[in-house]
Amino acid sequence: MSLRLKSALLSALLFTVFIAVWHVATLPTSGTQKVDSEYAKLVGAEAASGQKSAFPTPAEVGSKIWGHLSDPFYDRGSNDKGIGIQLAWSIARVLAGFILAALFAVPLGFLIGMSPLLYKAFDPFIQVLKPISPLAWMPLALFTLKDSGTSSVFVIFICSTWPMLINTAFGVASVKREWLNVAKTLEVNPLRKALTVILPAAAPTIMTGMRISIGIAWLVIVAAEMLVGGTGIGYFVWNEWNNLSIANILTGILAIGLVGMLLDQMLASLTRVVSYQE
Repeated sequence: MSLRLKSALLSALLFTVFIAVWHVATLPTSGTQKVDSEYAKLVGAEAASGQKSAFPTPAEVGSKIWGHLSDPFYDRGSNDKGIGIQLAWSIARVLAGFILAALFAVPLGFLIGMSPLLYKAFDPFIQVLKPISPLAWMPLALFTLKDSGTSSVFVIFICSTWPMLINTAFGVASVKREWLNVAKTLEVNPLRKALTVILPAAAPTIMTGMRISIGIAWLVIVAAEMLVGGTGIGYFVWNEWNNLSIANILTGILAIGLVGMLLDQMLASLTRVVSYQE
């Protein structure tokens, strides 16, 4: 039996055990207990009395997931849109901010990596700006841009910039001197050297920075949409909390995880394409 098959079987077993434990933990009971009246309003009288778990069962969550999958793109007003529409808005914002960051960070990282002078000049600014939480920029973005969607894209741009910029500069600066000396000996012009020598050598490191950036961007967009509202998977989760639908919240969390995994795997595949064996 291959390692891949063994790992798949083990994953299936772990998932089955998880569902079984979840099911047992949420089984109804015959006991009753006194609870706070506000808690009873929140979770419902049956759950508050101890007869039923306030947490949904696997079957209830599965039913919600099936309902969302059967009609993911419905639109019944500003506060009632299908999960497919919400995910599409979030993905569009992430890709817009990510692409803008790549167009800015990769060329700048190239320049910084090729010049020790620029590296030392930019380093203090990078070290000060890099640790700032992307969400700390949201109030300033809302004040200046006056649009929640554009502000979300700006926050994604900010959080995506630093991993790409740093990895690009590091990858370019780490190109082997021997390769650069050969290009110099052959009198290769700077543009051709950048495209045919430096870029292929630094591409795996650049792609690693992009992979880190897309993961951070997907994390940040959920929190940003919870803050600004409107549309998006983050708003969907927050809105379902306001509706006290824990099953829908779990559905949203699962969708966030699956989309994040797909985005990461796409860039991982591109990283393998540009990688090379010496």
